[in-house]
Amino acid sequence: MKIINSIILSSLLLALLISCTSNSAQVVTSQPEADTVIRKIKDTISITAVGDIMLGSAFPSASNLPPDDAVNSFQAVDSLLKGDIVFGNLEGCFLNSGNSTKCNGINPNNCYAFRMPERYAGIYKNAGFNVLSIANNHVGDFDSRGRKNTAKILDSLKLHYAGQVNKPFEIFEKDSVKYAFCAFAPNENTVSINKIDSAKALVSRLKKQADIVIVSFHGGGEGARFEHVPRKNEIFYNENRGNVYAFAHAVIDAGADIVLGHGPHVSRAVEVYKNKFITYSMGNFCTYGMFSLKGNNGFAPLFQVKVNGKGDFLYADVISVKQEKISRLTVDENHTALKRIKQLTDEDFAGHKLEFENNRITVQP
Repeated sequence: MKIINSIILSSLLLALLISCTSNSAQVVTSQPEADTVIRKIKDTISITAVGDIMLGSAFPSASNLPPDDAVNSFQAVDSLLKGDIVFGNLEGCFLNSGNSTKCNGINPNNCYAFRMPERYAGIYKNAGFNVLSIANNHVGDFDSRGRKNTAKILDSLKLHYAGQVNKPFEIFEKDSVKYAFCAFAPNENTVSINKIDSAKALVSRLKKQADIVIVSFHGGGEGARFEHVPRKNEIFYNENRGNVYAFAHAVIDAGADIVLGHGPHVSRAVEVYKNKFITYSMGNFCTYGMFSLKGNNGFAPLFQVKVNGKGDFLYADVISVKQEKISRLTVDENHTALKRIKQLTDEDFAGHKLEFENNRITVQP
């Protein structure tokens, strides 16, 4: 009897031990391995974007600079250059002296080489710009000296920039939102718009590190004959200026949240692809000197784009501006740029489901 009782007691103790071990295991597995930190970012992010900017070149002579030394370049739009991101394409370098090798054997007065006085960089900063593309054909007009000096000055002003092979991207944080910015072009020493697989790989890596990925490109032919988005490689002066349609879609597939195009010196269509906003060209925004401002070259948009915390497009307000040799940059009350953008969007992206009303672009519900 004692033996039987001992066996029963041992069995009960064993069952109790198994039960406790099982319950303990359940408690452990129900707890997270580590605390999960959920980052809360802004519900609405404002991205203001414009196209080409060159405030005046001192080459070949300082007499080519604007009479006010460029200090009033953005006077007409000062109140509009606001937002979490204020972007423009820096069409030239910051350099106080030197000749351009691209003008060898050419009358310098007929050579398109731009170097802005170094003091002009502060005008961009004071106007509100905080992100600039240096992926274009004119940042390298004065070779490595101009490129290096431009980077040095932008660094000193804490202006974010990217687009050269030695600076393909920049990651920065503002108001608890982490941004990644990268820029592409078909030009020497720039991150190539024509290497789409490489562009996708870069954007994919950046998306793993940032909340919002901004992509800029300088691509397409130049001038009034190149207002349309052809969905093929554009050859201009025997140079492959890229397939901007394929490029824009590819980088969005890879994780880009907005694509900002420039280069043709005229406005082009806009598109919303996978809930992401694309502007294929923003034209000449503020360009003093040897830029043609005839016809549609003299009109440009100022986009005030709103996206949500996931980078999805909400809407874009569009302010049309115009440039003339004498009055320079002013707001265009006739909204010429926006009207042209709507027309080009209707023609290039039939069935686009975008609405253009009251100077605002939205997606139809």
